[in-house]
Amino acid sequence: MEGKHKDQVAILKKLGIQHLNAMQHEAQLAIHASAETVLLSPTGSGKTIAFLLPILAELDKNNDEVQVLILAPSRELAIQIEQVCREMGTGYKVNAVYGGRHFTKDKMELKHLPAILVGTPGRVADHIRRGTFDARKVKILVLDEFDKSLEIGFEDEMQEILDSLQGLDKKILTSATEGVEIPQFVRLKRPLYIDYLEEGVDSLEVKSILSPSKDKLETLGKALCHLGNEAGIIFCNYKDSIQRVSDYLTEKNIPHGCFYGGMEQKDRERALIKFRNGTHQLLIATDLAARGIDVPEIKFIIHYHLPHRLEEFTHRNGRTARMHQEGTAYVLQWENETLPDFMDELEPEIIQDAPTPTPSKWKTVYISGGRKDKISKGDIAGTFFQRGELQKGELGMIELKQDCAFAAVRAEKLPQILKYVNNTRIKNRKVRVVEI
Repeated sequence: MEGKHKDQVAILKKLGIQHLNAMQHEAQLAIHASAETVLLSPTGSGKTIAFLLPILAELDKNNDEVQVLILAPSRELAIQIEQVCREMGTGYKVNAVYGGRHFTKDKMELKHLPAILVGTPGRVADHIRRGTFDARKVKILVLDEFDKSLEIGFEDEMQEILDSLQGLDKKILTSATEGVEIPQFVRLKRPLYIDYLEEGVDSLEVKSILSPSKDKLETLGKALCHLGNEAGIIFCNYKDSIQRVSDYLTEKNIPHGCFYGGMEQKDRERALIKFRNGTHQLLIATDLAARGIDVPEIKFIIHYHLPHRLEEFTHRNGRTARMHQEGTAYVLQWENETLPDFMDELEPEIIQDAPTPTPSKWKTVYISGGRKDKISKGDIAGTFFQRGELQKGELGMIELKQDCAFAAVRAEKLPQILKYVNNTRIKNRKVRVVEI
């Protein structure tokens, strides 16, 4: 047990985490003690680390099969879990599989089986049918945001997967939603519930921003100027509305990214990278961004359209005021518009005239080398500081992927990075460095 404790200390140090929060502590004890755990906690509260730490402590280093299967409702969440696993630096192989990329890429990566396989239900079910790995050897199953997977139509695939997992010792279900019914095919007998859904709610304010006209675009522009240079998400119900809002903000010289289901996977991923590293402080999104994606602490969200259900209203609001941080959810409301039954009357925010928010100080570059080239974040940082002649504070967040990487650099230093680092070698690979 002492060895495991030392492993965890090292993992937390690598992640830059000083101590676990109360939910993570309790979840760790529950997952070790129980064969069935249901973990209910708000979006952004640290559920991924809460279930990964106890799972890692129970892995068998001499087992060459897939030991853990983690099902996630979206590609972004699958990629995020894979990323967290890798950043833990445990020595265990982890891979993510999901729709929207070539199956041959999966086959190459899974030639040597990972200890932990993360994936969307559709792609995982496909792998089980093709016999890529032996589902009967999987010992631990995690259904992350399981209610979202059911909601977006993965019930048949999830049932098929559960039916094939005949050697399970442990099941872990997570959700950010209260009172969700667990389907019978999960076959839970006596689950242990850990419920932290009320955590952090007190620090969230919900206010209205009144629009004098039914077309709320102009009011949105004024609101963003009023809110200033803060990170926020604008939620719309339809991708056509996102395009319209995006065109308007572009016209007003307000930088932003977009995120919705119809986008190419590469574009969705890059929008999140630029939002995380500060290149964009605003993200216009559908409910796809309401949970299950890794975004920074944000100061506000704006409901450009209200969702149709209380659950989605709650999940959107959960993107801000996370884990005892303060945040505000604004409802952009036409002054003659009636609020839905699940909402009380709101205190209006008085919008003050203000200048357009200043552009971000950061730009994002793409680097054409990644983990498979044995490139580390330290290698990239060293190259940018030495060859790119950057000073401390001029290099921001670095995100390392399997076959590429992304880095934030100060906007005024972008020309020299492109001049001195593009087409040079990092480790033994000649890389392209371009702005995205």
